[in-house]
Amino acid sequence: MSKVFKCHMISEGCVEAQVTISKDDIMFYLIEPETGVMIEKAHDFTGRSMANKILMFPSGKGSSVVQADGLFQLMQTNTQPVGMIVERPETVLVSSAIIFEIPLVDKVDKEFYEVVKEGDHIRLDATNEEITILD
Repeated sequence: MSKVFKCHMISEGCVEAQVTISKDDIMFYLIEPETGVMIEKAHDFTGRSMANKILMFPSGKGSSVVQADGLFQLMQTNTQPVGMIVERPETVLVSSAIIFEIPLVDKVDKEFYEVVKEGDHIRLDATNEEITILD
């Protein structure tokens, strides 16, 4: 049985993929473009890939140049996240998601964070402001 949670749309779109979760803020410039793997040392996500997954994370970090360029580099090699769920959106992340047409949401039902697990298959429907954990 699937479960639906409400959220708030920042950048429209609808995608289905596995969710991957970081407990630390993400600097996209420290993601290896060829693989989508985090190379930042001592980071919760180090050694893991976000390529073609829905990335759930607290917020972005770093200057506007490194954030936008890092995400752009991932887009060039098709290793970017296909969607993003963020707790604390910031201006560069929001504008990058809109420009690169990556569905982005925030203000997710609190219960979602309690039940979602790494690798769950989910539907992120930013346009209709819903996240569904699929069976």
